[in-house]
Amino acid sequence: MTAHADREGRTDAPGRTDAPGRTDAPSPSEASGLAGSADRAEAAGRTGVWFIGARGSVATTATAGCAAIAAGLHPPTGMVTETPSFADAGLPALTDLVFGGHDTLDCPLSKRAEALADGGVLPHGLPSAVRAELDAADAEIRPGGPLPGDTRSDRELIAAFAADLTDFAHRHDLARVVVVNVASTEPAPGPDDTRLPASSLYAAAALRAGCAYANFTPSTGLRAPALTDTVASSGLPHAGRDGKTGQTLLRSVLAPMFLQRALAVRAWSGSNLLGGGDGAALADPAAAAAKNAGKERVLADTFGTAPEGEVHIDDVPAMGDWKTAWDHIAFDGFLGSRMILQTIWQGCDSALAAPLVLDLARLLARAHEAGISGPLPELGFYFKDPDGGTSAALAEQYTTLLSFAERLRAQA
Repeated sequence: MTAHADREGRTDAPGRTDAPGRTDAPSPSEASGLAGSADRAEAAGRTGVWFIGARGSVATTATAGCAAIAAGLHPPTGMVTETPSFADAGLPALTDLVFGGHDTLDCPLSKRAEALADGGVLPHGLPSAVRAELDAADAEIRPGGPLPGDTRSDRELIAAFAADLTDFAHRHDLARVVVVNVASTEPAPGPDDTRLPASSLYAAAALRAGCAYANFTPSTGLRAPALTDTVASSGLPHAGRDGKTGQTLLRSVLAPMFLQRALAVRAWSGSNLLGGGDGAALADPAAAAAKNAGKERVLADTFGTAPEGEVHIDDVPAMGDWKTAWDHIAFDGFLGSRMILQTIWQGCDSALAAPLVLDLARLLARAHEAGISGPLPELGFYFKDPDGGTSAALAEQYTTLLSFAERLRAQA
């Protein structure tokens, strides 16, 4: 069964329907949606954040966390957009974000938050403290798909998803909506597939509804060939793909270090142990291959070629929403002395991803407001495989992000 699920407990995943449909991608003229309503809602100033995989761990953590920070219950730890460098950049306030989304699950967000608190992902007591905000977001979650037996064409699915977005914007009088994919990793499409993958259906719907878009997953999203012309002519900002939260974040720091110190890396191997919905989804070899491509890309982009070694992913249900990532790096020092560096990363992907997702929603909303369109390589800081291309080194990506903040500030 296709499920939508965010990275740990993410539900909205990858499925495809069976009727012909790659040619059902929206034409450029259809990708308009909210553009006409932006002027009407500009005065309201509120921004919609629409999660694909809205009942999963990342989306639930982000929704609950935003409410907690806005209420002054917790500091904005991990939110780069809450640092002084982004002051006066015109970003939407956390209190002005309105949440909704698509998912195929029907578990209430409040129950999902309670489960995350029981697992140590959310602080105990937080779900009850932000129950009203969770219930409000839950009321805005619409059925996703396609589910088994759904006979709708790609065009019909895109139209239905886009209608959910425009209805959301109109009912809440939103200035704009940002769609963020935090659903389970789907396998890469095969050469004989005749349908758009689920991630691309949602992405096409975002374009049709006039929404900025971020793909925090390794799934295809806007990169489906059938969407190329529509993306180029949409006039909308977009960013992706595959959020950089843990193991790859560390690789993007360490790999440039080896390069800059002229230390020859002979091999770089890794292993991931994780549970939850992410572990279950990545037990599929095709999904794991899509995920690992981003991890390996960071090394290949830094060194010019990928070192020997692979990343292995093991599903360990007992670990719940937690993950352990181990890297073993073999390198040569002066006069050929052989050395090894090992790293262990233990953490919760949902808690690492949630603040980044909120950052991206705010940055894309501000870019949209400022009339910035197309791929935003300036947001490569957040991704393993950034739209528009960028350096893989985290320090360089951070400098680029700060320059983008200056650009937004100048236009505020």
